[in-house]
Amino acid sequence: MKQKSISLAIKSVLGYLVKKMKVIVYLLVAILALTSSIVSAYDPSPLQDFCVAANETNGLFVNGKLCKDPKLVKAEDFYKHTEPVKPNNPLGVALTQVSVEQLPGLNTMGVSLVRIDYAAKGINPPHTHPRATEILYVLEGVIYAGFVTSAEDGNRLFTKTLYKGDVFIFPFGLLHFNMNVGTTPAASLAIFSSQNPGTTNIPDAVFKSNPQLSTDILAKAFQVDNKVIDELRKN
Repeated sequence: MKQKSISLAIKSVLGYLVKKMKVIVYLLVAILALTSSIVSAYDPSPLQDFCVAANETNGLFVNGKLCKDPKLVKAEDFYKHTEPVKPNNPLGVALTQVSVEQLPGLNTMGVSLVRIDYAAKGINPPHTHPRATEILYVLEGVIYAGFVTSAEDGNRLFTKTLYKGDVFIFPFGLLHFNMNVGTTPAASLAIFSSQNPGTTNIPDAVFKSNPQLSTDILAKAFQVDNKVIDELRKN
């Protein structure tokens, strides 16, 4: 009887340990799955010196682009010259993009940039970059910049008036803007933590979607009359 009791006790302990091990294994799997999903949200790290994007119809397909034969790569694949652009639109802002489309050597490098030229009082309106953090560097002029935090953080607004040489960060995916508050033209560089940060301009997304968002939905969301939404669409 004593041996039987000891045997049952051992089985009970082993059963308990097995259950605990299963819980630990499930937790490890969950952690690995979460880590994998977080990592996959960012540009993949290159496993070679470079993967210059090519327009050829066959080759090694990496991160959405075909790779140029490394033996054919030259210095020009990593070079681009930009010039100031005079804004010619109602917003008073001109964007000169330098991404993998304009600079093939950026492929798999996880960075890109945009030069922003502002007329006096020109504005880069509220927008988001769903795949990147942004660093704004002021080249000339006086720029008023800011971002809005998520609803979980209370939609707080952070703003700063920036001068030549100043740097400001827009956190990953948050709504932000920048405006020339001076009386002369201004310029800045926007550097992104992705070769393809993506851009969602809030006014365009709300009022110029294809097909259009219902006027009733927008009027209810903004708590205004339908005529106000129609007028905004016209502009």
